[in-house]
This record gives sequence, C-alpha cells and structure tokens, in this order.
Amino acid sequence: MAKDTTKIALITGSSRGLGRNTALTLAQKGVDVIVTYRSNEAEAKDVVSAIADMGGKAIALQLDTSNTKTFDDFVVQVKQSLQNTWQTEQFDFLVNNAGIGIYAPFAETTEEEFDCLMNIHVKGVFFLTQKLLPLIKDGGRIVNISSGLARFALPGYAAYAAMKGAIEVLTRYLAKELGQRQIAVNVVAPGAIETDFGEGVVRDNPEVNSFIASQTALGRVGLPDDIGGAIASLLSEDNRWVNAQRIEVSGGMFL
Repeated sequence: MAKDTTKIALITGSSRGLGRNTALTLAQKGVDVIVTYRSNEAEAKDVVSAIADMGGKAIALQLDTSNTKTFDDFVVQVKQSLQNTWQTEQFDFLVNNAGIGIYAPFAETTEEEFDCLMNIHVKGVFFLTQKLLPLIKDGGRIVNISSGLARFALPGYAAYAAMKGAIEVLTRYLAKELGQRQIAVNVVAPGAIETDFGEGVVRDNPEVNSFIASQTALGRVGLPDDIGGAIASLLSEDNRWVNAQRIEVSGGMFL
C-alpha cells in the first residue's frame, strides 16, 4: 500500500528537458512520478529508472497532448496505474509541461503552425486537466507552464506567446473554480533555458546565448535545474498559500 504521506505527480512531457528535470527534482524530494512521453519511450524509461535508483516509484505512459481524442483512454491508463503501482485512486500534483516551440514571424505564421500550437498549449491543457480532475486529490496542486515571452516580446514568437498568454488567464480561472476543492493552481513562466527546446537555439547558438545573458540581471541564461527546482518548490507544503500566481523564473530578463 502507498503510504498516505507519499505524494504522486503527473508531469506531461517529462521524458526530456524541463519536464524530465522537474520529475527528477521532485523524486529527490520523495515525490513519486507518472511520466508522460509523446514518442520517445526509451527516454521516458530512463527517467523511470533514474527515479527508481533514488528509491522512488515512477511509471511512463504515452500521451499526445495535441490529440484530445486520446484523453479518455489515457485517463483509464492513469487510473489503472494508480491502482496497480500505488494502490490508490488519486494523485496530488498535475504539471502541464508538454509543449513545442515554433519560430515564425507573425507575417509568415501558417494556420497549420497556429493550430499545432493551439492544440498542444491551450486546447490540450484545457481538456486534459478537465478529464483528470476526478483523479486529482482535494488539496492538490496544478502548475501550468507559460513563458517569459508572455511578458516581453521577441520577434518570431507571436503565436507561441499568445498561447502562453491564454494559459496565464486560464490558470486564474482554474484557481477560482477549483478553490472549493482546495486545489491551488499557479503558472511558472521560464525565461530562456539551455535545452533542446526550439531546436536548441538558446543552448547551441553562442550569439543568442550571449545576448540573453547580457539582458539578464544574473548574467547568464537559465538551466533546466533552475526551472525544475522552482516547480518542485512551488509544490512543497511551504508554498501551500500561493495560488493564482504567475511566477517568472528568468533570472531577471529584460527588466
């Protein structure tokens, strides 16, 4: 039987990047994890193995957050996994992390690109959260992921940033409507991070990296550890009274 004190987090898109880092950071703090991946099962299993090596429990489930038609089956899998692995019916934390980046100037953004971003970053988050609500414990937490680009504007990210702006508004509404269940809902907005996101432009392009560092108060670009740690901290009991907030984790970009 899973102990009542054992917390379980479901993190979408957690086979790599910020999601992976968040999963591992939470595991270090004793939180068990449901990892989701879209296509790379091997990477997801690596995360599960790493958590097991820490003494925690984790499983990996396939999920395409852009396809709402798959959500009912996914919820059934989550229910079965909670019962089989933890002998429980609900989990504590939902982190809506899955996402992609598309660089396209406003004048050149295609409807296909727009729809792709909308399906993953807005529609997927909206309806996946809705479907999972019965499985989230009263008193649980939801963290959505936005972007510094919802506050400052860099050419080429109009569609992506607009989706993140929508998520920030949705977060406040979720906090309002789920408050009766004592579920706190916040949004974390990373700045520029060294990952493979957006084809690794921040990590692999020295000019971009240097420019962002020069525009950041702490003098460098972000690392995955900077974000995973912030999300884990937000889910800690110490932050139980933080609700409906946008928390930018950018080292002080474009102040």
